[in-house]
Amino acid sequence: MTKKTEKNRITQLFEKLKAEKKKGFIAFITAGDPDIGTTKKIIRELEHSGADMIELGIPFSDPMADGPTIQASYERAVKGGVHLTDVLKLVEEVRKESQIPLVLFGYYNPIFNYGLKKFAKAAAQAGADGVLIVDLPPEESDEIKSELDKNGVDLIFLLTPTSDEGRMSLVASKASGFIYFVSVTGVTGARAAVSSDIHKYVKRVRKHTDLPLGVGFGISTPAQAKEVCRSADAAVVGSAIVSIISKNKGPNLIKELGSFVSGIKRGI
Repeated sequence: MTKKTEKNRITQLFEKLKAEKKKGFIAFITAGDPDIGTTKKIIRELEHSGADMIELGIPFSDPMADGPTIQASYERAVKGGVHLTDVLKLVEEVRKESQIPLVLFGYYNPIFNYGLKKFAKAAAQAGADGVLIVDLPPEESDEIKSELDKNGVDLIFLLTPTSDEGRMSLVASKASGFIYFVSVTGVTGARAAVSSDIHKYVKRVRKHTDLPLGVGFGISTPAQAKEVCRSADAAVVGSAIVSIISKNKGPNLIKELGSFVSGIKRGI
């Protein structure tokens, strides 16, 4: 597949938000939790309720960067037999009815085992817009970046409060789409408050890049999302959404998700 020449959905989204003087809402869910069919319904509801982009977690047996809520969702999906191939098929299905930007969020092992070249091509053909590999440092990313670039898929990197100027510069030189800034050190999970230093960190990152910045890890209320978006271009909410999915079964699930997501969107 030749590299796409048009801007992909991530770039288009952030350009549209900037033109409208708005901020974005990125929602994370684990693909296949509670099952693939329900995940498709959840994606539909997230978009309908105000999510601007969706990160789809690829189930993995050892998600060490994630807190207990997302770890448990990965375990449920793995037990349900969900693999990378199922996630790619899900993206393909979603693309039949939606153009919301989709980012595949995962760990390196399943992607490496699938084959980097094969994965990049399959991700693009399915309709994924970006890939974020949480345990792949930028120093070791050239091979997968090359394959994703050929297929017009953004490679998104993480920065944290402990990232020094050298790391920020390196990530800025390799990233595309947007940069995901982790608002706290440690694993994912909802927290009572957003770090008061977040605006200072965002300002530091902006010295190195013009790419949009999404801030996540720990955001679980409309007020937190609003606070983050004072300086960031988008707020990322994951554990709070995954927690709702784990606690609600049946018809209540979509209703509860819609209510929560629209509340976050209003906050932003």
